[in-house]
Amino acid sequence: MISFLKKLFGVNTATLQQNALAVETPSAPEKPPLGELATLPLEDRCNEVISSAEAWPPSPQIAVGWGQSVGRQREQNEDSIFVLSTMLMTNNTQTPFGFFIIADGMGGHQHGEIASGLAVRALSTHVLRKLYLPMFNANPEPPDQSLQEILEDGIYEAHRTIIKSFPGSGTTLTAALIMGEQMTLTHVGDSRAYLFPANSPGQVLTRDHSLVKRLEELGQITAEEAVQHPQRNVLYRALGQGEPFEPDVSTFPLPHHGHLLLCSDGLWGVIPEKEIMAIICSTPDLHLACQALLDAANAAGGPDNISAILLRLTN
Repeated sequence: MISFLKKLFGVNTATLQQNALAVETPSAPEKPPLGELATLPLEDRCNEVISSAEAWPPSPQIAVGWGQSVGRQREQNEDSIFVLSTMLMTNNTQTPFGFFIIADGMGGHQHGEIASGLAVRALSTHVLRKLYLPMFNANPEPPDQSLQEILEDGIYEAHRTIIKSFPGSGTTLTAALIMGEQMTLTHVGDSRAYLFPANSPGQVLTRDHSLVKRLEELGQITAEEAVQHPQRNVLYRALGQGEPFEPDVSTFPLPHHGHLLLCSDGLWGVIPEKEIMAIICSTPDLHLACQALLDAANAAGGPDNISAILLRLTN
C-alpha cells in the first residue's frame, strides 16, 4: 500500500498519515446553542463549528451530509447524487477516500432524470473499477493513469453512454474525488463546487458553462444583470449535448479547515453565497445543514430541483 500511495501521489506517505478528517459522532461534546452562534461574526461562527469538530473523537471516515428536494415548481426530481466516504487503514497509514457526484438533468430536454442517473452510474463505476477496488488487492499497484486522467476518461464514458442510450437528453455533472491529501474536481455544466475555508470568504471552484456566465466573462453584462438574465439557464456545454465536448478537471491540495459544498443551481441560483455560508457555519450537523439549505431554497420559491452534498474538512 505504501508503494501504491507513493507512486500515485508523488508524496511521502508520512504526510498522508497526518491527514485525518473529523466526522460527527454520538459522543460529541455539547456545542453552543445556535442562538449564541448566530450572534458571532460569520467567520467566528465557522471557527466555532470547526473547533467543536476537532474536539470530537477521531473516526475513520470523511464527514459528509447530503440532501435533495424536488422544489416547489417541479413535478419530478431530475437531479442524481452519489456519495462514497471511507478510510483505508493499513501498514500504519490512513488514506481517506471520498467520491461525491451531483448531476442535474436538463429541464426541457427528453429524459433529463435518466441522463443524470446514467452519468452518475457511469462515472462512479469507472472510478471504482480503475482506482478504488485496486487499493484492496493483496499487493496493490498504482494505476497507469493520473487521477485527472481517470476522471476525464470517466466523464467521456458517461457522455458517450448518454448519447448512445438517450440521444437528445443531457445533464450537468460536478464531482469531487478526495484521496490522501489531494482533491480533484471534474465539472461540466452549471452545478457548482464551493469551498468555504475557515477565516476566509467562500469561493467557487468551478466555472459555469452557461451563456450568461460567458457574457459576464466577456464584459457584456454585469454579475447583477446575470442573476436576472432570461437566458441564465442556457448551457453551452453538458453531458449528452453534442460536440466538441471537454470537461474541466483540476486538482487542489486538500484544505485542512473549512467546508466543501457541491450543489445544483436549484440552490445557488436562489440563495446568495453569504446566506449559504451562514447556514453552513451555524449548523454543526452536516445533514441538518443540508436540510436547512434545501428549506431556504424552497422558502425562496423553490423554482428548480435542489441537491446538496456538504463535507467538513479538518485535519
